[in-house]
Amino acid sequence: MPAEVAASVFPQLEALLPHVQKPIQYVGGELNSTVKDWESCDVRWALMYPDAYEVGLPNQGVMILYEVLNEQQGVLAERTYSVWPDLEELMRKHDVPQFTVDSHRPVKAFDVLGLSFSTELGYTNMLAALDLSGIPLEAKDRGPDDPIVLAGGHAAFNPEPIADFIDCAVIGDGEQAVLEITAIIRAWKAEGRPGGREELLFRLAKTGGVYVPGFYDVEYLPDGRIARVVPNRSGVPWRVSKHTVMDLDEWPYPKQPLVPLAETVHERMSVEIFRGCTRGCRFCQAGMITRPVRERSITGIGDMVEQGLKATGFEEVGLLSLSSADHSEIGDVAKGLADRYEDDKIGLSLPSTRVDAFNIDLANELTRNGRRSGLTFAPEGGSERIRKVINKMVSEDDLIRTVATAYGNGWRQVKLYFMCGLPTETDEDVLQIADMATRVIAKGREVSKSNDIRCTVSIGGFVPKPHTPFQWAPQLSAEETDARLEKLRNKIRGDKKYGRSIGFRYHDGKPGIVEGLLSRGDRRTGAIIRAVYDDGGRFDGWREHFSYDRWMACADKALEPFGVDVDWYTTRERTYEEVLPWDHLDSGLDKDWLWEDWQDALDETEVEDCRWTPCFDCGVCPQMDTHIQIGPTGKKLLPLTVKNAAPAPSGHSH
Repeated sequence: MPAEVAASVFPQLEALLPHVQKPIQYVGGELNSTVKDWESCDVRWALMYPDAYEVGLPNQGVMILYEVLNEQQGVLAERTYSVWPDLEELMRKHDVPQFTVDSHRPVKAFDVLGLSFSTELGYTNMLAALDLSGIPLEAKDRGPDDPIVLAGGHAAFNPEPIADFIDCAVIGDGEQAVLEITAIIRAWKAEGRPGGREELLFRLAKTGGVYVPGFYDVEYLPDGRIARVVPNRSGVPWRVSKHTVMDLDEWPYPKQPLVPLAETVHERMSVEIFRGCTRGCRFCQAGMITRPVRERSITGIGDMVEQGLKATGFEEVGLLSLSSADHSEIGDVAKGLADRYEDDKIGLSLPSTRVDAFNIDLANELTRNGRRSGLTFAPEGGSERIRKVINKMVSEDDLIRTVATAYGNGWRQVKLYFMCGLPTETDEDVLQIADMATRVIAKGREVSKSNDIRCTVSIGGFVPKPHTPFQWAPQLSAEETDARLEKLRNKIRGDKKYGRSIGFRYHDGKPGIVEGLLSRGDRRTGAIIRAVYDDGGRFDGWREHFSYDRWMACADKALEPFGVDVDWYTTRERTYEEVLPWDHLDSGLDKDWLWEDWQDALDETEVEDCRWTPCFDCGVCPQMDTHIQIGPTGKKLLPLTVKNAAPAPSGHSH
């Protein structure tokens, strides 16, 4: 790339900033951000979280890869986020291209544009960024000077809806994957770029760990289903496998977390305490695709927290994972950290707590130095029956017991999270959410001897996801979802005794249908994304920017030639024989095991957590040559020198 092509666009951008909202988010220069010398690097990555800065900056995935890449000699990584429509309009008017926030270079000047999708609703934002960058929207139109457009993140486990727009996708953990890709690009560039873009993509595909949609053809049956997906050139694998980082202690990132300049959704330092989850909740894609469980050691966590707090000055530490209280040494982790930072008033938080893994000692450690905000639990289903269907093994009595302990120990607010539209669900299952909430309030009033307590019920629509036992399930239509939630709302509001103490928050069914269309879509749905983008669709994850009518109108038009419609992708149940759009992408889960688990769900049969019981043959461990890592290590976080601690009196130990 000639240097002039990669010059900073900040002078042109600066003139536009006084005319937009929150200009600070486009300026860069955050604490711990990295700007490397362009000329001394031979592989250059632009990393994008395709949403606004306030959502994208705290994203752990991007932060980790940014640091992993920048630590390498001769490699640089910069970040770019979606620009709001006000700035987009001005950039188009004044010919300012999509830029990185680190050194404001044009995204088109980089070798790779890596996008991390945690949700499918970011696809239109990707197209906006490509367009603003001057990169052709469709992969087939790109030339030798265009970056390789690479998708990752959870949504990349079914990249088929965006197959026309990306050059390749990586599924699974990114840390080692980005380094392997970097090495391949470096070698290809050093040889003088033989065979052009096509050859580079072929070298990536050949590894078996990078999916290049252009090297696969999809054949369809007359009824619209997929007949097969087949490689269209030799040397390309039939199936592409996911990447799994096995030893998290070897990858203690981010070491220098970014501190945002503008307000963001999470103002805290986060440490991932383990990866993967084997609870086996059947709706949960994150739990299924990140198997097996890999724990960070207690000392590894302690070192990361210490280093991260020094590097950032944050006053809260989030202990992240899919079910943080399931860490085999969570009690010792929480106590050790609370002891160590007692004088500094550093708060701890667990973003997700399971009812059955929660105990008051843990809760007290978590709030010892911080504030006592509300507690959040996710029973997910309102009735015992539906919880068996989804394999969320929490009884109502467990919940009431836990909540009683919390209210009895001074908490005043509990938030309960549920889903609506789960497989086999009836109105009755959902109405039982109201009964559960009233029991919670009644118990809370009883143990706290006060009426001043609250319980908020928060409800999301269920969206079936690829690589889960529910990938075959029908989705509930938007109308039925709304009708069911209306009945629940009326039941809660009509309760004279408890209704006042119960908050009710829910999302209507419409965004869920679009998410469902994209999560289980195939390549034909790409035309819908393109049409929505051309019609002005952006920021579809934001209620104020989302237009259901636009998506449906574009879908009707785009799908008509194929003889399928939105219902075909969303509310239709799939059969065992059907080839699913993502079957050639190997998440390590055995398809027959997933099908059996789907049958178990329909029979309301629960399955134990395989971490503590014999294996159920989901396929991940043997196939990926991995294994579940169970603690405990038996090590203690202390005596990692308590800061400013007075010497302990004799006969007293921590």
